[in-house]
Amino acid sequence: MIKALLAICLVLIVPVLVSAQDKDSLVVSDAAGTVVPKDSIAPATQADTTKERVFSPRKAAIYSAILPGLGQVYNKKYWKVPIVYAAVGIPVYLFFDNKNWYNRTRYALAIINSPNYPNNGGDSLAKVHPQLQNLVRNKADNALQNYRNEFRRNMDYSILFTLLFWGLNVVDATVDAHLKGFNVSDNLSLKVKPAILSTQSVGLSLVLSFDDNRPKTIPSLR
Repeated sequence: MIKALLAICLVLIVPVLVSAQDKDSLVVSDAAGTVVPKDSIAPATQADTTKERVFSPRKAAIYSAILPGLGQVYNKKYWKVPIVYAAVGIPVYLFFDNKNWYNRTRYALAIINSPNYPNNGGDSLAKVHPQLQNLVRNKADNALQNYRNEFRRNMDYSILFTLLFWGLNVVDATVDAHLKGFNVSDNLSLKVKPAILSTQSVGLSLVLSFDDNRPKTIPSLR
């Protein structure tokens, strides 16, 4: 159960780490052949961008804290809503499922440990879950105790993962709202290159570069 919940955790975290916006790198030339930025000749486009909706990270966090997935809807990331509901809903379901089995095993133990057992009537045994009746007949109280403890432990894990995924849902919505106001440049690059550490060992190096690929304006010599 824990491995499945950890897999869901990774599915929810990955979109947070890879969220970004595209960059508009369009440039145009004037009549003299000089390359100029698009913004300098299209003031109407600049005016339009100021009217874009501003996403508030605070609102996104509050919405997600109140109802999982609501912050993602606020950020217009509708495709994340099913992931959020699966991440939060599965631990909740596992909690109630383990709680039912915990109550069943506890009831079976109560029958075995009752002073009148096995003369307390067939009605009491009939109330035991069919999968546990053989354990009750064989007085396998140790096995029932192990099952009961396991179900109780799974309930605790379910609560822990529910809180964890609920918190990740809030973090995801907050980060998305923050990234709405940032423009990630294509000039940022991360490369993996081989590196010679010594005459007897080699390794890998991570190179983070900030390249200025903006077009350069060459003054006319005429």
